[in-house]
This record gives sequence, structure tokens and C-alpha cells, in this order.
Amino acid sequence: MNLDDALQTFITESRELLEDMENALLAVEQAQEKDELVNAIFRAAHTIKGSSGLFRLDHIVAFTHVVESVLDQVRAGKLQIADKLVMLLLACCDHIATLVQAVAEGGGVANPEHEQQGEPLLAQLRAFLGAPKAAAAVALTPPGVDPVSRIDNQGVDADHWHISVRFGPEVLKNGMDPLSFLRYLQTLGNISALVTLSDALPDAAEMDPELCYLGFELAFQSKADKATIENVFEFVRDDCQLRILPPHSLIGDYVSLLQQQPGEMARLGDMLVRCGTLTPQELDAALNAQSDTPAKPIGTILVEQGSVQAEVVEAALAKQKSVKDSVVAESRSIRVNADKLDQLINLVGELIIAGANVNMIARRARNSDLQDSTSKLSTLVEEVRDSALQLRMVKIGATFNRFQRVVHDVSRDLGKDITLVINGEDTELDKTVVEKIGDPLMHLVRNSMDHGIETAQVRVQRGKPAQGTLQLNAFHDSGSIVITVQDDGGGLKRERILAKAVERGLVEAGHHLTDSEVYGLIFEPGFSTAEKISNLSGRGVGLDVVKRNITALRGSVSLDSEEGVGTTVTVRLPLTLAIIDGFLIEVGRSVFAIPLDMIEECVAFSAEDGHDFTNLRGQVLPFIRLRELFSIKGAPPRSENIVVLKHAGQKAGLVVDTLLGEFQTVIKPLGQMFNQVSCISGSTILGSGDVALILDVPALVRRCISAEPKAYAASTPVLEGQSL
Repeated sequence: MNLDDALQTFITESRELLEDMENALLAVEQAQEKDELVNAIFRAAHTIKGSSGLFRLDHIVAFTHVVESVLDQVRAGKLQIADKLVMLLLACCDHIATLVQAVAEGGGVANPEHEQQGEPLLAQLRAFLGAPKAAAAVALTPPGVDPVSRIDNQGVDADHWHISVRFGPEVLKNGMDPLSFLRYLQTLGNISALVTLSDALPDAAEMDPELCYLGFELAFQSKADKATIENVFEFVRDDCQLRILPPHSLIGDYVSLLQQQPGEMARLGDMLVRCGTLTPQELDAALNAQSDTPAKPIGTILVEQGSVQAEVVEAALAKQKSVKDSVVAESRSIRVNADKLDQLINLVGELIIAGANVNMIARRARNSDLQDSTSKLSTLVEEVRDSALQLRMVKIGATFNRFQRVVHDVSRDLGKDITLVINGEDTELDKTVVEKIGDPLMHLVRNSMDHGIETAQVRVQRGKPAQGTLQLNAFHDSGSIVITVQDDGGGLKRERILAKAVERGLVEAGHHLTDSEVYGLIFEPGFSTAEKISNLSGRGVGLDVVKRNITALRGSVSLDSEEGVGTTVTVRLPLTLAIIDGFLIEVGRSVFAIPLDMIEECVAFSAEDGHDFTNLRGQVLPFIRLRELFSIKGAPPRSENIVVLKHAGQKAGLVVDTLLGEFQTVIKPLGQMFNQVSCISGSTILGSGDVALILDVPALVRRCISAEPKAYAASTPVLEGQSL
């Protein structure tokens, strides 16, 4: 086993567990049923502690053990999980993340600086635990029962736990070292005696070094409870046979233990004597007490005793089976390096370009068999493309959940009561887009909390609920993903924004602007109407960066606001930045590609001078002549076509010469020299090897809508559009 790889897996999984722990902590206060969330928080802390013990990261084990102890008190109902404790546990999450990061950077031992940072947290955790009670610590027998009297009633005079464990043969192959569990067990107490069972060892010639043949009988002194001891072996629960008997168990319990173990009963009993668990006299009593009656399942015994109903046992067995099935399902998932996925997408892109070239050659050759084969090949390539792109699609919920902590902490810093509502967290998009959208969304969320949502006192005065609401929504629309950041705050003050724009010379005084144009001014560099500067915003830095980053992703951002009601920022992004279904059009000798999802329809058009709009089934459709936009030389043909584009609920037309049909488009980014070129978002390579530019549909639609037609109302429609 490669320990470096195992350590990297530990680091990755620890970060995921900390994220799950943080999300559960943020949700537990508002949850009606807290038990499941509390258990999830405990399991995350316990798993991190156990994994750290396997790598001898004792400083992480020590800190996490105290966190786990507090959570155990919460599970037992002895502590209430309130705001103060949640804040402390969130701080502990951050500290554990710091310790894990130190391990990732090569620091496998305790760092004095980190220990100093953790001491105040440990002190607060111990304050929740309180002083240990001596009487409770030594209460290893039931109240009022003397250990000696238990011997007379066929009890065993052993004041320690007895642990019997048989590791499965595959445990080493699964990356687990049996000795590491025994070392971890010692962090909970003291192993006072240990006997190694080697009966399963084959002859040396037949021994497989990758298989485990050992078992252990242990006497364990500890104040821990049985569940805590069982959790030590959580990672090998399915790969071992584990029996745990508490101090002063009855002889009948040891009889059951000996009956369940393979091997001669007397010899197994002798090992219990060697551990100090049984005396020779108690062993004789145990052997004499054994019954020839076959052991019954515990569920059957409980039903016969009337302790539980048969339906309860069946339900428990069904739940156990479902847990095992879920473990099997989880094992079918594998981790893949993101770079390998990127390489796969690049290769699929090259395969699409090569396939397009083969299709063109087949058409020129006019060989029907070759054309059939290339058609089947194109279908397979398209399926491979879709499957490869699906591998890179991830849910945006993970990005959204990051803001639970942001809203929780920042709202307290601002002295505001704000709740975050998330919708559409299962919406999927390309991982590249997800990675780059986090920072712009962070700016928008912080601005909404700082400038948008008012304090509780102001909200109550305005007749609003004291608690403000911030919503993150995501959904698919026309081949794009739409993300909205919506708050129910005070909204934007239109006149103040306009006055600030006039003051800065961005707008001429007296010039009429629509609401969307006025609100769009806040995305100008350095623009801010904040009356005071805070730690979060007010310096005019941020929203222009938001717009620039979103534009770099071939997306768009718009803003809608109503004073006193709230503000909604809408971000539109492409689903993928790699391969799309495109539609080729031609103007003169130039070929352009349009994302197919953004095309509503194509209609025939006969040009008439002086009009930049047409009548599309009773609706005015503004359009742009692509030949004029890009100054393409040559006269237009007698019969032209209009490609009807759709974006953000708006439609616009694009007048082109020829419609060439659908084409699998591999997106190639433009060089830095062409970053400022408007209405072009990228390029692609055709089957002939020529380059076709990909049109920026959002920019074209905005250009059409913003250009005021000369006389819509008074003009007569030029020509009715006819669907092709």
C-alpha cells in the first residue's frame, strides 16, 4: 500500500467530512428533528479522529477527541445544541481544517503555534463538559451490587472490558493495519493483557503476505462505554468478528462468547484465563454451564421473552440490509483526477473535428457505404461526447452550501438577522464553470447582506419581518444555467445612482435612461453609493470584477430592483465551456457558429432598405444584418434568412445569407488580442480545417434590443416571416 496515496485520501476525505459537519451545524438550530443532524456531526468528528489515529496524527486525535466528547454529551441529551455551542463547534471545524491543511503541507507533527490557537477552544469545550465526577467514573457495576455477590450468582470478578476480535483475511488488502486499531484503543484506556491467536496461520510455504490470519483476546481498562469501544473498530466492522463484554459480566455471557468462536472451547477459555478475564475456577464453571442447545438469534430470544414484537425485529433486519446495500452502492463510486477528465474532453474534441473531416470526405466521394459508416461513427462520437461531458457535470449545491457559513458569520458581524434559502441545488453544470463562479457569487452575497438587507429594527419599522431573507436560486433556461441572488431588503435608490453617475461623468445630465440601464451603472469600475465604508464593501471594488469574471465565462449579469422591496441579481452562464451543439450559418464566404440551444427558429426574409425589424406572426422582431455588423464585403443574395435568437426571455433576429445546418462545435478560446472583440465568444474548427467564429448571442440580443427602431408603431411590417 502506498502510504502517500493513503494520506492524500485521508486529507481529501477529512475536508469533505468537515464540510458536511459544517453544513449540519448550520442547519441543526432550525431543524425540527435534530437527532439525525447531531449524529451526522458526531460521525464526522469521530471518523476524522479514527483516520488520524491510523496515521499517528496524535495532535489531531487529541483535539478531535474533546470535540467528540462534547458531541457525545449532546447525543446523550445532557447538552443542548444552542447558538453558543454551534459557534464554538464551527470554530473547532476551522481549527481541524487548519491542522489537516498543515498535514497536507507536510507537517505530520504538532505545531506549537497551532496548539496555542487550539487551547482557547479546548478550554471552552471542557467548560461544556464540566468537571469529571469520580463516582460516575468508577461505577463499573450496577448500583447496589457487590462484585463478590455476582461471583456467587455465576458472575465473573473482572473489573475490565474483555474484547475478542478476529480480523478478516482481506483487511490488509483494504489498507487497514490491525495494530493501528490496538494503538488507537490505548488512547481510550489501557490494554492490561493481550493474547494473540495464530491458529489460522498456515504453513510458511502456503502463507500469503497480503492476508491477515490473526485474532486477539484483550483485557481493556477504560471508563469508555461500549459504543465508544465499538467505534474504534468502525473502519473494519465488516472485515472482522468483534465481541465486547463489559466488566463483571455473567458466566453465561462468556459461555456464549466461547460458543461463537471457532476452535476448541477449553483452549479458548484458557486464553481468557491468560488475559486475566477468568480465573481457573470461573473457567471450569463456564465449561460446566455450557449447554448442548444450539444458540438462537438474539432477535428470536427477544421475541420469545416478549421484549419486542416480531415486526420490530423484521424492521431492524430490513434497515440493516438497506445499510449494507447503500455501502455496496457507495463502493461503486471512484475518484478521478480532474486533469484526466480535462484531457478526455480535449481528446473527444479532437475526435469530433476529425470525424467532421471524415464526413466531408465521404460526401465528396459519394460512396454510399462510406457515408453510412461515417453516419454511424458520428452517432457514436456524439454519444461519447455526451457521456464525457456528463462526467464533468457537478451539482451547484456544493457551491451554494459554502454560503451557509458566510451568511451565518457575516450576519452576526453586521448585527443583522439573515436567513439563507437555497433552491435548485441539484442543478448541474460544468465543473469548470462551478470553480470560477464561486468568487463572483461571494461578492454578490456579501453586497446583499451589507447594502441590501436592513437591520431588524429598521425592518420592523417598515412593516417587514425582523429576519431578512437571502435567496440563492439555480435553474436551466435555453441551454444556459441561471443563478439569481435575491434579497428582500431596501432595494436600490434609482435617483441616487443616477445622481452619482452624473457626478462622475458617466451619464449626461437630463439624459433619459431605463431602469435596467440605471441599475447597470453599479457594475462600472469604482462605482459606489455607500455612505460609509465597511469591512465588506463600500469602496466601489467588487461588482465590476463580478461582471468581468462572468463575462469571461461567456455569461451575462443583470440587475432588477424595487426600492423598499428588494433586489435580484441574475447571472446567466453556459452549461459547458468545452463542446456544444452548434448551428452553422454563412455570410459571404465567412462561416459562423451559433449555440443551437439559443436558436428559436429560422425564417425566410426578403430585405428592404431602411428597416431593422420585421413582423414575426404579429410580433415585432428587431434584427441585425450580420453582413453590416462585421463589414463583410459583397452584395447580399436575393433571398436571405433570419435566425431568431432567444436569450433571457427576449428575442432578436440575425440576417444571414445561408443556413448550413447543425454541427458539433468544439469551443476554442480566442487569444488575448481578441478579448475586446464584441459579439464573438470563441472559435471552432470545421471539418475542412477552416476556422469558424462562434457568435456571442447575449451580446447580439442586447445590441438588437438597445438599438431603438425608427418607427415601430407607425410602420407597416415589411414581410411576414415564414417558417422554414
